Formats: sequence, structure tokens, C-alpha cells
Amino acid sequence: MNKVIVLYRRPAGKPVPGDFKTNIEEIPIADNGEVLLKTRYVSVDPYLRGRMNDTDSYVAPFELDKPLQSGIIAEVIDSKHTQFKIGDMVLGNLSWKEYQVSDGVGLRIIPPDPEYITAYLGVLGMTGLTAYTGLTRIGKPKTGETLVVSGAAGAVGSIVGQIGKILGCRVVGLAGSEEKVELLTSRFHFDVAINYKTEPDLSAALKTACPNGVDIYFDNVGGSISDAVLNQINKYARVPVCGAISLYNDAAPAMGPYIQPVLVKKSALMHGFLVSDFADQFNEATVQLTAWLKAGKLTYHETIVEGFDHIPNAFIGLFEGRNEGKMIVKI
Repeated sequence: MNKVIVLYRRPAGKPVPGDFKTNIEEIPIADNGEVLLKTRYVSVDPYLRGRMNDTDSYVAPFELDKPLQSGIIAEVIDSKHTQFKIGDMVLGNLSWKEYQVSDGVGLRIIPPDPEYITAYLGVLGMTGLTAYTGLTRIGKPKTGETLVVSGAAGAVGSIVGQIGKILGCRVVGLAGSEEKVELLTSRFHFDVAINYKTEPDLSAALKTACPNGVDIYFDNVGGSISDAVLNQINKYARVPVCGAISLYNDAAPAMGPYIQPVLVKKSALMHGFLVSDFADQFNEATVQLTAWLKAGKLTYHETIVEGFDHIPNAFIGLFEGRNEGKMIVKI
């Protein structure tokens, strides 16, 4: 039989296990022009929370009683498609099902190298592309500039900081535990890491960590943390806004400082983006990320949760800070 995880109800605030339901179906059969896929690895990402709300956004909301979807690596176990053979490993935006059929549209065959296979859900996939394009195309880093990254120990943030170091920046990361702070400086080579949860005066800590101010702020979290960073930005600073995870579960929009005076006074650029905005640059980005990875200039960290039934809890864990780097569920 085939397990399928569906959206049972729309969350009120932070998602809870009861918002999801597991259904049992028969394993489907591939027809002509189709492949039968067995799910091997599932990516859970913060942006999925927005799709759980029934609101207009840049992508359609998930439907109730229908499977959720995310980036998935699957194995072809039966093929009646000319472009795929049994044993191929493929990457695509697929449903949270143990088994499913596909007509091949949107599937990409990836190398079966066990050392790098999960990297295609992270540093060599949407995560890495988000970090690379957001930083290089909006942040436009220059040697000697100061880059601050919030959510720095997360999947995107950890890669942004490393790219910043490669490109010659002083990099400061904000994270929510001492373990993550240690990870940022020891594994990802950030110059400074700050635990925003235990720091009594974040603004003062940022001034110490950024004696020359902030030239680029890569914003993954929004909220009061970003307010503190924006008060430190320099003239002509650039602020790529990748996400606002601290606000995703708010029932009503939180009120914060008005940012317009800061942006005007500093002639600063704040630019929200989706990775798809830079789709025409994915090939260039993938080539560069792969080269850095194989040269040992870029590394990545993964939090692996095992078991299909644990997909919802792994997703919920993103909002509780239970991930270091990319959160992946191994099936």
C-alpha cells in the first residue's frame, strides 16, 4: 500500500501534527509515457508554510485533503517513458507520497553519487540557487564589505555566508543557539556569530561585530532581528529579502518600526525576491556552486530525519529551530 500525507486543516499560527493526515492508497501503475517513482528524500522548507494558507500569493495554496508537495529525490522503479530508465534518480517538485506516477514533466535526472545526492535538495538545488542569486544579483558584494546574515545556520543562510567569504566580505551571522553559533564559525568560517536569543543588547553586539557598519544584509527572518540590523546599515547598503520566518505564523501582521526613513537616509536598496526571478541564471549558478563545492571552498550541513511518517514533524521543526543547515527527510 501507498502512504500519502495530505493537508487536513489550515494551521492557526505554527503548524501542529493535527494539521496533517496520512491516507492509504494503492500503489499506482505507470501507463505509457509515465514513470513510477519511489520517494527517497524529501525537502521541507519554510516557504511551504505560506502555501498552507488560503490566500493569494506567488504560488497557489495547497488544497485541503490533497497531498502537499516539495522538492523530492525519487527513484524510477518502473518506466514506460523513453527518457527515463529503471534505477534513474530524479529530482522534482513532487507530492508527499511513498509512490507516485509522473509523465516526466519537471523531472531532472541527477547523478546517483551517494556523496552528493542530497546536495541536489540543498546547496546544488533551490537552496544554493537562492543563496547565490540573491547575494550576487541583489547584494552585489565587494571585497572588504560587511555582510550580515540572519537565519545564518539555516539552509540558505549558511551558504550565503560562505559565498560572502569566498567573495572577500567580512561575514557576521545571527543564529538562535550556542551550537549554531559554534557551527557558523568552525564549519562555515563566518568571522563572527551572534546568538540573538541570549544577547541582551543585539544592537550593541552588532555594532561591535560590524565596526564599519553593514553594507549587505541578507534577510531570512524579518521581525525585530531585522530591525536591529537595519539600524546599522551604511550608505548605499543592499538588503536582499529572502524570507521572514519569524512572522510566518503570526495570525495578524506584527507592527514594527517604519523602515522608509532608514532607507531614504542611507540611500539603501531593499529588494524582496523569489529564486525563480533569476531562472535564466540557474545554469551559471549551478556551475559555480559545483566548482566551489568540489574545490572544498563550499561545504554544507544537513539535518536528516528518517521515516516517511516524520515528514510533518520535520517541517514543524523548522519553526522551532531544530535544523542545522538543510532539513531533509530520508525515506
